[in-house]
Amino acid sequence: MTAGLLVGAADMPVRGVLLTLLDRLPLVTVDPGLSPVEQALLLELRLPRVLTAVVVGGLLAIAGAGYQGVFRNPLADPYLLGAAAGAGLAVTLAVVLLPGEAGNAAVPVAAFAGSVGGVFLAYALGRTAVHGGGTATLVLAGVAVMSFLTAIQTFVQQLDVEELQRVYAWILGDLGGSWEQLAVIAPYTVASTAVMLLHGRLLDVLSVGDEEAAGLGVNVARVRLVVLAAASLATAAAVAVSGLIGFVGVVVPHVVRRLAGGSYRIVLPLSLVGGAAFLVVADLVARTVVAPAELPIGVVTAFVGAPFFVAVLRATRSVET
Repeated sequence: MTAGLLVGAADMPVRGVLLTLLDRLPLVTVDPGLSPVEQALLLELRLPRVLTAVVVGGLLAIAGAGYQGVFRNPLADPYLLGAAAGAGLAVTLAVVLLPGEAGNAAVPVAAFAGSVGGVFLAYALGRTAVHGGGTATLVLAGVAVMSFLTAIQTFVQQLDVEELQRVYAWILGDLGGSWEQLAVIAPYTVASTAVMLLHGRLLDVLSVGDEEAAGLGVNVARVRLVVLAAASLATAAAVAVSGLIGFVGVVVPHVVRRLAGGSYRIVLPLSLVGGAAFLVVADLVARTVVAPAELPIGVVTAFVGAPFFVAVLRATRSVET
């Protein structure tokens, strides 16, 4: 986070940055030595951006860990149940149907509503199956919903090709957050994170199998539903302020599991911290590698995540063999 605040197009002294942050603490008054323009740049642009990366990265990583615990699959990720497709369709509709600034203002709300709606649709479809509620059924329902919603999104985009650039810019991810956006998603962030952290022990029990967990007195269906809801809420909150940023929910929990063991009482909190750090570093790369231009954050995470995903897939196949 400190590096994220210090690195940027405008150079600022380390001492001035740290003193400016210290000056904002209650009952502390110091002279940071920065000009008003530098203080505005730090407090209104860089600090909200870094905190947005922290929140989004943490939410995506802990949501990924939650999905992996529910599905008992290390390749599960936050967009598995149609969250990304629902958000993408809702944002496309907002941009196409609402002109100018009204469309831009509606993007976070549309992304949140679309993400929750996509997950709800996938879950409802999975429950209608003969053996509804199973993990395999939910995954297949999520794939079906994702394909359907993506097809509708593509159709809507073709109706107004002039807005394609705005839609694709959102799809590639954007961490240019604001204090207002952080305040809006704060309740959802706290609620979803707290619920998942409190279910770490139950996810450990679930990892031995549904029948064994039920034999130990765990209500498997309830635990699965609560964790899925919390993980989906976390994903929706992240998507609402950042667009679609892939692979964070796969890479970070897997690295944490390799380093700290498989207990979800450890994996969940460390994924939260690791995801925050990972996305701040990815944002640093996005801002500096082609400076003064800037890469979309989704491109950076894909460069890291895609090869990592293949490596995890190969390792998983080797274990199964």
